Amino acid sequence: MQKQAAKASPPVLSELSDDVSALHSMIKNLHKQMDDISGRYECENKLLREKIKNLQQQLYGRKSEKLPLSDDNYSASFLFGDLPQESKEEPEPLVEEITIPSHKRKKRGRKRLSESLPRVEVVHDLPESEKRCGCGGEKGRIGEEVSEQLEMQPARFWVVRHIRYKYACKQCEGLDGGKDEKSVSIAPPPVQLIPKSIATPSLLAHILVSKYADSLPFYRQEQQFARHGVKVSRTNMCNWTQEASLKSQPLIELFREYLLSNPYIQIDETPFQVLREPGRSFESKSYMWLFRGGPPGQEVVLYRYAPGRSGEVAAEFLGDYRGFVQTDGYSGYNFLDRNPDIVHVGCWAHVRRKFFEVVRGKVKSKGAMGKAGEALQTIRALYAIERDARNRQLCREDVYRERQEKAKPILDKFELWVKELSLKVPPKSLLGKAFLYTLSQWPRLVRYLEDGIINIDNNWIENSVRPFAVGRKNWLFSDRPVGAAASATIYSLIQTAKSNNLEPYRYLCYLFDRLPYAQSREEFKKLLPQNLTPEILTEHYSKMFNRE
Repeated sequence: MQKQAAKASPPVLSELSDDVSALHSMIKNLHKQMDDISGRYECENKLLREKIKNLQQQLYGRKSEKLPLSDDNYSASFLFGDLPQESKEEPEPLVEEITIPSHKRKKRGRKRLSESLPRVEVVHDLPESEKRCGCGGEKGRIGEEVSEQLEMQPARFWVVRHIRYKYACKQCEGLDGGKDEKSVSIAPPPVQLIPKSIATPSLLAHILVSKYADSLPFYRQEQQFARHGVKVSRTNMCNWTQEASLKSQPLIELFREYLLSNPYIQIDETPFQVLREPGRSFESKSYMWLFRGGPPGQEVVLYRYAPGRSGEVAAEFLGDYRGFVQTDGYSGYNFLDRNPDIVHVGCWAHVRRKFFEVVRGKVKSKGAMGKAGEALQTIRALYAIERDARNRQLCREDVYRERQEKAKPILDKFELWVKELSLKVPPKSLLGKAFLYTLSQWPRLVRYLEDGIINIDNNWIENSVRPFAVGRKNWLFSDRPVGAAASATIYSLIQTAKSNNLEPYRYLCYLFDRLPYAQSREEFKKLLPQNLTPEILTEHYSKMFNRE
């Protein structure tokens, strides 16, 4: 035991070398090792602190990504450094007469209620005794003061009784007093979207808009109906939703054809939960896929349920599509790069988000934002070009020329700048990750320059994800895949109607009233939101509730 302890003990001073230079070299190496270890731990500590700070900002910080950047703070950056400096010489004062045009000032206070609302006048007059002056004379009316309040009446329910008269021939009655069935005539039953159901188009539209546009789950609607003395169970609402979805499938197929006929499509996906999926646990994630395309004012937003996030869902939807497809950086879309018929376009909003994570905690304090701030300022310049083109309402060809002239030089400089700095920044830091993400997506990011029809980012379709995400926080999950597919159909109808400037409730009233009569492809096409106008829906809505 003593021998083993002697072997384990550190060397004594007598065992060290007598060579002074060797001792100095040994000490130098030890100091170097200690510095390396200290530097490594310091770097790891810095990265961990950065992650913790970023997590705290995500949990408790402001959600807005708006930056109060000023051009003065970044005028010396690589992007703006070549701009000519303003002369510091004070110009000679000029004596000149100028005319200041008059201007209109907005009146402060409460906004006037909409002129389209009906008015009910309530007159408030003085009693006759107060209309006489103290001198004995009678006061005459010299004017009036008008104030307005908003009145409302809760939802009103009534029952529509369909009375079908029967007719029979008395001469065809049998000797036993019975009637021959062939001699009895009765008016045909009304054509309905859901036969033998109490749901009218207006009730069904209200239920679906309340859930899929206003994020009100069926069980809450059931409680609302009960307060009005009407019993409508959530089970019936679920069944009606599935029936309406099945009857609307011809429109969904036309949506898909319409999307694939356009040269530009955006794709995105978001998770949600479906409880009773065959062969899967309750906790497993399912996904709602979104496809959006079409010219402004005639867009189509198509939702599609899928049990997984595999890129095969998008590949199956696209089929032999040819054109531009814009997505985020998810690896499931990498198959688009291998398809020679598709131009895969990236999203600058996601790049901006990476750099914003670096400066998230410095926005409120208005501290120095460093290189990430310069990157954000550069991206801001790219968006300014897009905003200017949009304000000027440039056509597709002019937008292309504007980007080639103004955006391309900025992008060329930005690429060189990112490549240079990415070699000097720790790759695991937030800034390093932002640089690496930008470089990995670069071939896709610059493709928006190739055609004026392409947007600079994927925000167009992310705005369609948001209503689904808000609803998901309220109704939480779908019970079965058939319910998830039905939800996808109703979301497609409502969001496409909104994208075409149609009021969703009136659109569904129109659709569910006319859908049972549609038989041919052309008749279904007439029911698409992009083929309707608000005036058509208003006229139909007025006729629906003035049948008497």
